[in-house]
Amino acid sequence: MSYLWAFVIGGAICLVCQLLIDYTKLTPARILVSLVVAGVVLTAVGLYEPLVQFAGAGATVPLSGFGYTLAKGVEEAVREKSVLGALTGGFTACAGGVAAAIFFGYIFALISKPGDKS
Repeated sequence: MSYLWAFVIGGAICLVCQLLIDYTKLTPARILVSLVVAGVVLTAVGLYEPLVQFAGAGATVPLSGFGYTLAKGVEEAVREKSVLGALTGGFTACAGGVAAAIFFGYIFALISKPGDKS
């Protein structure tokens, strides 16, 4: 059942983004940034944590989940290191995911054949 809820919640987030692309003049970059900011804000007010507990990967895999990870990292680092944690917590929490994205992006750039789409 948890797989079903992860799919439904993750799909709903993607549906909202697709509707924003189709029916607004927002650029994809602005929508992506909005997702990260929404994840941070919803975590700050305590609404995203219950969603993560309920939907698991359906809530943590989309970009709003990246915002959630940033916010949780800052929250934990502030608890441990005070003000300095506010500056370093987000980097520490997301370092593994960012490093993996850079690594795999580089590997696939080496493997793939660049060219025009025409």
